[in-house]
Amino acid sequence: MLNNSRPSTTLFMLMSLDGKISTGDNDALDFDTNLKTITGVKEGLHQYYDLEQQTDLHSLNTGRVLSKIGLNTRNNVPAKSPVSFIVIDNKPHLNKNGISYLCRWSANLLLVTTNKNHVAFELQAKYDNLKILYYEKLDLGILLVDLKEKYQIEKLTIQSGGTLNSEFLRQNLIDFVHIVIAPILVGGKDTSTLIDGSSITNIGELVNLKPLKLEACHVLEKSYLQLNYKVFKT
Repeated sequence: MLNNSRPSTTLFMLMSLDGKISTGDNDALDFDTNLKTITGVKEGLHQYYDLEQQTDLHSLNTGRVLSKIGLNTRNNVPAKSPVSFIVIDNKPHLNKNGISYLCRWSANLLLVTTNKNHVAFELQAKYDNLKILYYEKLDLGILLVDLKEKYQIEKLTIQSGGTLNSEFLRQNLIDFVHIVIAPILVGGKDTSTLIDGSSITNIGELVNLKPLKLEACHVLEKSYLQLNYKVFKT
């Protein structure tokens, strides 16, 4: 049963057959950049981006992921997107250029941070579509409730990194999982996967594992697969 106090959430990701969401163990290696260069994978990659265009009008990501794909150094004028971005960024990973790019690109940018000195505060007066949600300590459950109560967000697509994906999952905050599987094996024990975070260490923690119900399976072109699941709630 879905929780009506928060948005319905869908984890939407591209991964390799062995569950990796990156090509290596550092931020210089990235699916968006690297898969476009690999014969046997690049030919069907557009299907993931085509499906991405059909996701919810609110997308949650992290500053680290967006920095990794190069937003901090983009200087082009992006076509305006109807999508609003919710970006969790504490360090910060995004600089002023990255935040300005997101404001020009997105319908709205909701910057979520525990960093009271985040550079986004300096840009609030410049961009009407920039909102900052500051928390002394981030609680993902409270964040989702706030997104619904304060911003009337009913549906949300999650596209964050493996560690944050794990936090959402462990807290029963993911309702659906939509995965596009690229025809490639990556390997590497330190390469990020769909769900990272801490491993369970005893049988009592088996309750943290989340069974799934398959709702759709589509064979795409060029050996790609699309799998859609509903998460069983415990």
